[in-house]
Amino acid sequence: MAQSSETKGKRRAVRHSQTTKAASNRIEDNRLLLLVTVVNRKKADYFTDLIQSFEVNLQVQATGFGTASRIESRSMADPEKMVLFSVIQENQEKKCLELLRDRFRTIRGGEGIAYTIPFSSVIGKLIYGFLGNDDSVV
Repeated sequence: MAQSSETKGKRRAVRHSQTTKAASNRIEDNRLLLLVTVVNRKKADYFTDLIQSFEVNLQVQATGFGTASRIESRSMADPEKMVLFSVIQENQEKKCLELLRDRFRTIRGGEGIAYTIPFSSVIGKLIYGFLGNDDSVV
C-alpha cells in the first residue's frame, strides 16, 4: 500500500516535534543555576574543589573585601574574602547547599555564605551542554 508524500511529511513532522519536545523537556527539567559562595580567602581553594565535585564545568573566583566589623564570628569578620561563581545543575542544588552548610559549620575558619540564582535563559544547546556538563544535549 503506497503512502502519499503528504502523509509521509506529516509523520516526519510529528516525529520531529516529538524529538524537539523530548530535548526541550530534558533542558527544562534540569535548569542551570548560578551558585554564589562567599568564603574567607584562605579557604577558597578548598571550597572550589568541594563545589567541583558536583559536576561543575565553570567556576570563576573574584576577590572581595568585607566591610562588616561587628560580626560575632571572628573568621567571618576577616575582611579578605573570595567570591566563587559556579554554574551548577538544578538537580545538584540541594545536595550542594547542604554540604556547604555542613562545611561552613564544621571547618575551622570555613564560615561562608552560599545561595543560588536561576538562569532565565542560555543561548544555544552547546553552551547549555558545556555549562551544565551535559553531553546528551549536544
